[in-house]
Amino acid sequence: MLDFWLRASSPVLSASVIALLLWAIFSPLPALLFMLVVLLILMTRHARQLYKLTLWLAKPDLQTIPEANGIWDDAFSSLYKMVKRHQQTKLDLAAELQHIELATSALPDGVAILNIGNRIEWCNPLYAAHFGLNIERDIMQDITYLVRQPDFIEYLQTANFSEPLVMSPVRQTELRLSVKLIDYGDNKRLLISRDITQLERIEAMRRDFVANVSHELRTPLTVVHGYVENLQDMEDLDHTQISRALFLMSEQTQRMDNLVADLLTLSRLENDHSPAGEELLNIRSMLDEIYREGQSLSNGKHAITLEFNVNKNVVGNYDEVRSAFSNLLSNAIRYTPAGGAIAVRWSERGEQLIYTVQDSGIGIAAQHIPRLTERFYRVDRSRSRETGGTGLGLAIVKHIAMRHQAKLEISSLENQGSTFAIVFPPRRGKA
Repeated sequence: MLDFWLRASSPVLSASVIALLLWAIFSPLPALLFMLVVLLILMTRHARQLYKLTLWLAKPDLQTIPEANGIWDDAFSSLYKMVKRHQQTKLDLAAELQHIELATSALPDGVAILNIGNRIEWCNPLYAAHFGLNIERDIMQDITYLVRQPDFIEYLQTANFSEPLVMSPVRQTELRLSVKLIDYGDNKRLLISRDITQLERIEAMRRDFVANVSHELRTPLTVVHGYVENLQDMEDLDHTQISRALFLMSEQTQRMDNLVADLLTLSRLENDHSPAGEELLNIRSMLDEIYREGQSLSNGKHAITLEFNVNKNVVGNYDEVRSAFSNLLSNAIRYTPAGGAIAVRWSERGEQLIYTVQDSGIGIAAQHIPRLTERFYRVDRSRSRETGGTGLGLAIVKHIAMRHQAKLEISSLENQGSTFAIVFPPRRGKA
């Protein structure tokens, strides 16, 4: 501080000493005129530096900061350092903000910040996508003007946010969102939206699975229970009636046994992600056996053909691949009316090996095809039970294919037949 005042007052002090000398040598007038000129020069110099500072403050830039000397040089130097620190702080804050925005953009949930008036102060891209918002246009807009759904508005107005709101946006009715509001800070609210479409679909599949298993088991159990009661209550049953009852009970218990076996197989396939005991499979020998089994199952009711268009084998688990191949053929036989044709082919598409079963059966409507591999999904429930199916066959085939990095392709037209194909990747093929 002392150094500053010494530097600031040194021109005036020096001029005063000279003025006193002029006073002593000449007279007071020259001394006063000299001091007046010095003060005017100092004022002009300070005014000029102030003008430069005013112009620079109107548009501050580190590259154009004014140059000066004396105490103004110190002032501009301090100002330069301060502005430089400020700009660096802004850059650091901008970088940190960008980092936070990138992090929130990568979140699996939509996030929005609302003020006390429910206006959107900020939101990440996923939140905008959930509700069909435009980030640039809709910032600081009232969320209730943009999402005009009574249940959503009622949720915002309530004071209890312990439970999330489950809703479907008006613009995306197929989407199911779980919306949670959290109070924080000074009258701020954090609105989080989570896509639960897949979770609800899985939960619905679980409920359907439990209901279907219960239904599939209840039917044969009811039949068996009914015949057991008849055998207990009726004392005059003849041998033929007893044999008939035992045959039907055996048929129903076999159906339950098949269902449990398929459930255990499907559970094992879902839990094990890669097949064990892989080997180079002799596809020709395997398909010959499956073809003979198909002929026996058809009992001459269908024209079944077997074609080999490529002489290559695949590496995989014998039991699983054979089960998948056999399952597709037995399905074609069950759902193809008598007199129909079924073609089994082993071919190649590029470097991919393909097992194909094509039938001239009843076909499948397009809306059913995406759901065919769901557990217990049936296009025609009554026909499926008549043919002895458990509703798990295609689900098992799909999982076997996935465990061999293959895919199940399905194409069909109603009343024109269906084509089921298992497509193996090139790395599975061996000459």
